[in-house]
Amino acid sequence: MFTFIFKRLLIAIPVLLILIVGTFILMYAAPGSPFATERGVPPAVLANLERQYGLDQPFHVQIWRYIWGIVSDFDFGPSFIYRDQDVNDLIAQGFPVTLTYGFWSFVVAVLVGGTLGIIAAIRHNTWLDYLAVGISIGAQVLPNFVLAPILVLIFTLWLGWLPGGGWQGGQIEYVILPVIALSTSFMASIARIARASMLEVLTSNFIRTARAKGLPMRRIVLRHALKPALLPVISYLGPAFVGMITGSVVIDIYFSTGGIGQFFVASALNRDYGVMMGITVLLGTLTIFFNLVVDILYAWIDPKIRY
Repeated sequence: MFTFIFKRLLIAIPVLLILIVGTFILMYAAPGSPFATERGVPPAVLANLERQYGLDQPFHVQIWRYIWGIVSDFDFGPSFIYRDQDVNDLIAQGFPVTLTYGFWSFVVAVLVGGTLGIIAAIRHNTWLDYLAVGISIGAQVLPNFVLAPILVLIFTLWLGWLPGGGWQGGQIEYVILPVIALSTSFMASIARIARASMLEVLTSNFIRTARAKGLPMRRIVLRHALKPALLPVISYLGPAFVGMITGSVVIDIYFSTGGIGQFFVASALNRDYGVMMGITVLLGTLTIFFNLVVDILYAWIDPKIRY
């Protein structure tokens, strides 16, 4: 297992380099400048700004300086739009916010979705199964950009129970609506996967043997059926967690939480190369890391799997 982890970490290095180079090429090929405005900038001023930030240098020099800054000092460079702040400062400011409601969204999606799926499979073709499937379908057809304004309309404007925006240091009343909006669609997917997997496991030969021995259903589910049924769910959780981080773009816009999503959107609109590159590298690293965690959990849940 340690050899497998070491190899995966070695593979992650060229993957990240390809991600950095590919993103850098796309930004470099796009016309325009982060310093160009609607009113226009005098050519002399524009040339000075590009010289100050190194944008006047050849492409290979710019990308080498950028990669070397990350490797040597873990420095993503300055922001072209947010004056007197570099990319590291913006990530340090926004990522804890995103990680907070992203983590709780992940917990809610796994617990609620997994429970609904397992109950629906155990009580197959009963009203509990129909209720769980109905909730999953209803949640699936409401993406976060649709659900977020609905939640604000109901719980803020109509009922006045919860604030419709802000963060205030992560107080619980400011976290509830972002977590619900972000976790709902992922919860539905987890419920469907868990239900289908559990139904397949419950028809396996070893489950029939356990039932023939007279074991209670609760013990059969917890000790024999749950682990193999979780394998498809586990494979979905890695990309799902990163998806909740990247899905924070909509949440940040609707709820004004101050996460990295708003910086990512602003950097794309304003051509802030440094911020866009920094967040892209961060999300790429998270994707690689959580896929590695999923592979390790696979081997722990199913000992037959050997890497």
